[in-house]
Amino acid sequence: MDDELLELQRQFEFAQQAKSSIRLSERNVVELVQKLHELRIIDFELLHTVSGKEYITPEQLRHEIAGEVKKLGRVSLIDLADTTGVDLYHVEKQAQHVVSEDPGLMLIQGEIISQSYWDSVAEEINERLQECSQIALAELAAQLYVGSELVASVLEPRLGTLVKGRLEGGQLYTPAYIARVSAMVRGASRGITVPTNLSVLWSSLQQLLQEMEGATGLAVEGSFFQSLFNGLVKEGEVLGTLRAGIHWTPTVFAIAQKECVDSFFSQNSFISYDTLHKLGISQPIQYLQPRFPEGIPLVTAFVHPSMIEMLDAAIEDAIERGSWLDSLSLLPTSFGAQDASKILSLSPSVQSALKANKALIVGDSYLFSSSFVKDVYDRVEKELETLSHSGSSTIILSDDSHMVKEAKAGKDLSKSSEPVETVTESGNKKRGTEKGSKKKKGKSSGARTVSAEGDSENEDYIPTKSKKNQKKGKDASSSQVADSRKVVKKDSIKAQEENVPSEEWLMQKLEALLPDFEEQGVDDPQAILKYLADYLRPMLANYLKERRKALFTENVEKMKILLDNLQRKLDESFLNMQLYQKALDLFEDDQSTSVTLHRHLLRTVATWIADMLFHNLDLHNKLKNGTQVEDSQNSESISLSPGERTAIAKSLPESQSKRALAVVEALEGKRMETFMPALRDLAEESGLFLKKLDKKLERTLLHSYRKDLTSQVSAETDPVSLLPKVVSLLYIQVHSRALQAPGRAISVAVTRLKDKLDDSAYKILTDFQTATVTLLALISAAAGDEADCSSDRILSKKELLEGQMPALKALVLGSSGSQA
Repeated sequence: MDDELLELQRQFEFAQQAKSSIRLSERNVVELVQKLHELRIIDFELLHTVSGKEYITPEQLRHEIAGEVKKLGRVSLIDLADTTGVDLYHVEKQAQHVVSEDPGLMLIQGEIISQSYWDSVAEEINERLQECSQIALAELAAQLYVGSELVASVLEPRLGTLVKGRLEGGQLYTPAYIARVSAMVRGASRGITVPTNLSVLWSSLQQLLQEMEGATGLAVEGSFFQSLFNGLVKEGEVLGTLRAGIHWTPTVFAIAQKECVDSFFSQNSFISYDTLHKLGISQPIQYLQPRFPEGIPLVTAFVHPSMIEMLDAAIEDAIERGSWLDSLSLLPTSFGAQDASKILSLSPSVQSALKANKALIVGDSYLFSSSFVKDVYDRVEKELETLSHSGSSTIILSDDSHMVKEAKAGKDLSKSSEPVETVTESGNKKRGTEKGSKKKKGKSSGARTVSAEGDSENEDYIPTKSKKNQKKGKDASSSQVADSRKVVKKDSIKAQEENVPSEEWLMQKLEALLPDFEEQGVDDPQAILKYLADYLRPMLANYLKERRKALFTENVEKMKILLDNLQRKLDESFLNMQLYQKALDLFEDDQSTSVTLHRHLLRTVATWIADMLFHNLDLHNKLKNGTQVEDSQNSESISLSPGERTAIAKSLPESQSKRALAVVEALEGKRMETFMPALRDLAEESGLFLKKLDKKLERTLLHSYRKDLTSQVSAETDPVSLLPKVVSLLYIQVHSRALQAPGRAISVAVTRLKDKLDDSAYKILTDFQTATVTLLALISAAAGDEADCSSDRILSKKELLEGQMPALKALVLGSSGSQA
């Protein structure tokens, strides 16, 4: 058998060495191999080399790859492609196959690395570690051209065997180095006696190590210190409590903290949360409740029940004596108002007193007995009632400054509108003028005028009062009574904003009624007074509301009578004013005289009507608001200044106020055409009716006015007062117009009668008018001259006028008497 094998080897060797007579080209060889593949004679895979001149099987490629890895330990796939001459794609594919079959190999970032390579690297790292005590993984990874994570994963299973060290926070440390740092951590931790943030401690140790090792030392991570510290705590070498991983409270501090809290609480029966915060206790209530289950948590402190018992005794005494108590004065100074409020709510005496309505807590910390509060309220209520009866309204103020000004204006008005009256022997009341000057006032159905041109045109006006006109006025107003009642009822339903005593007034009153607050040494008596005032104000407001409601009920009938009387007066006076206004048309061609007559009518008749209307509307508004009004003033003698009219207009409701202010403005104008619509708007807004003057009423009023003037001229004995009445009567006779002319317009009025009278009659009138002017001029000169002046001229002139009076009376009475 052996001989046969040897023979076959010799033949095979001979066949190989023999030179063929037929040589195949490389292309033919390639085609031959492809044909063998097609015929499936070669049924295994062949790989081309990069040169294209060689074929290699995958098994051979894997064998060569494994050989290279075994020889070098770490081979790059690119280097394998160069070594084997095979394309990189096939190398990568077969390399993955090789690595998957051999667990000792790994394919990382295009390199095949064997475990033997890592063992040798670990031995080198260990030698280097023992020389320098610490190595950073980042440095090793940079040297090995791999990632730090790979280095860590490779070294971890070899720590303690091939690598004598400890991996912590990306650093490799020798046991000796770890022992040294651990000793530093142990010493630093045991030196801490107060709660500390460990991050600060680790920063100090890092700085210390840097100083010790110099520039060659590596920075130690805080996690390394923390890991060593956790081990020391677990072994019991460092005693304390660790919260959130970094907040360290030593046991020695916890013991001292506990002893301090126990001592303070047992001595004072309370402890404030600020004290606990200073001791490092961030959650005081959660800390105290398990230690003192009987304690009571307040807003700023934790108290023992004995403190409530102490306060309870003082509260019982205050309630029995009908007094008051400031609980803060009995509690520690660190307590706040909210603490006092909570303690009061926990007091058994306070709970029973509140349930029985025997006590009242005001302003969190102040406790008042019900009898004390009732006494104070009764005294303030009595003061309010006294001031209300006295007519003072300054204390009933709202918070709005506008309302304050109106209330003050109303008070000034009530003072200034009081008439100065003197009672004559016959029982008639005469109102004195503002300056106290004495003027003769003759009875006139129209305006009280004087005959001199230089006299004032602002004379008082008293309208005519004839029974017939009164009857007509009453009939005209009867249809408006029902409407006025509806307005009153409607206004009474509307909600009114209730005025209450101002806080300043109430505090001043309480300060006067309760002087013992300052006498008892209260630190801030104004605070107590403010709390008490805030409590009493709603009660006083309710009292005033009920009182106003009762007064309103009483005032309903007064309001009805007031509106009825006002309507009656307006019916009469407004018709007369329209009658006088028609006479102004005669002087429209004379602008100066027309303005004088318009102003005279505005300042006499119109002013009287406006003052009477304003006065009554003001009374009606006060009655509607439930104000007690004592109106003993005769409305016919009302005389208001512009400021008083404005104050009343502003005190009226908003809808009336705008129209009333328009009336005030119209009174200061020059034309009656502006005043009439303003007055009509105000009357309609107030539920009143202003009747228009028709032809029938005009004839009736003129007849009554002429009859009244005729009687006055017949009875007149004063030559000065006779002239304006004669002129007015002549205008009725000639023009059928009721003229109201001031002294300065008499001459113009006389001149316009020239074409209407015969020469003799006109001469009598002009002579009398000239003599009257001369007499008044002499009287004025005598009054202004300080030296004695002879009265002969005055007497002679007056006698002359008296001698002319019969002729002047005959001038008007003859014709009027015959017509009458």
